[in-house]
Amino acid sequence: MRPWVTRLQKSSWQPALCAPTSVFRCVEVYKRQRRVRPRSKALQVPEGDTIFRAARTLHRALQGKIVTKFSSDYPHLTRIDFDSPLAGRTITDVQSQGKHLLMNFSGDLILRTHMRMNGSWHIYRPGERWQRSVADARIVLHTDDFVAVGFNVPVASFHTSAELARDPVVRRLGPDLLANEFDEEEALRRFLAEPQLEIAEALLRQSVMAGAGNVFKSEILFMCGISPFAPVAAVPVERLRAVITTARKLLNQNVIDGKGDGIVTYHGFRRTTRRADASSRLWVYGCGGQPCRRCAARIAFRRQGIHARVTYFCPQCQASGA
Repeated sequence: MRPWVTRLQKSSWQPALCAPTSVFRCVEVYKRQRRVRPRSKALQVPEGDTIFRAARTLHRALQGKIVTKFSSDYPHLTRIDFDSPLAGRTITDVQSQGKHLLMNFSGDLILRTHMRMNGSWHIYRPGERWQRSVADARIVLHTDDFVAVGFNVPVASFHTSAELARDPVVRRLGPDLLANEFDEEEALRRFLAEPQLEIAEALLRQSVMAGAGNVFKSEILFMCGISPFAPVAAVPVERLRAVITTARKLLNQNVIDGKGDGIVTYHGFRRTTRRADASSRLWVYGCGGQPCRRCAARIAFRRQGIHARVTYFCPQCQASGA
């Protein structure tokens, strides 16, 4: 089963050395979430590194390009385009902020999108056949060289920079794990402000730290030897710092150019076997019932939190929060 993480399809050149005629395609950022089974091998939960790679792909294709046409299914977007047309504006930057994707245009206009579970951004050459149905297109942005299509994007809004800074959703975001300037002390403060919250749920809370999803949650806590069900108050401060450091390290390792598809946290698999098996690249996620790579105990899994997300853990290696 294919992992749903973004793949960048390109010509034979490396992205950083592309000629103007190169073709980028930001293939689906998300696949529909499926029911998680004990031995599931698919990566099914959105992560901040995926949005980061999608934003990077869009930036490389679109930065500096002039918009020639804009269309959308969403009246609140087309109303802004009618009042302040996007045609003629330059795309100055595309970046991620946690799990939000921000497309910046000249004239102080920003398109914010959030993919949730089913949205995706694609890049095509003009006239190239789309991989998805036109009926799924929610946002279409044309330039002379590329067409960017947002398929089934559930959340989209235009903002000025001042409006975005005041937006309650954005303002609530914690420190971005993939940001160049990451405030570890602020992340720690936000963890400590949620003493009764289970540590796994705190990791998923974007108001604590922005970017980690369900796969990274299980992997980070296993690597730190902390029970996912321990309340934050039961985890010593130095261990919380280790969680923050490990989270930042893992996400940054998974956005390196040329890394390929899928999240990788475990590097002990043989390169000639099981390479297509997603669980062979992870310590615990999707490995329910299999022996722990450290102690050989059986990996357990349990639904956790109000959204009943599945958490994978080793009962022996992660016996406590201490």
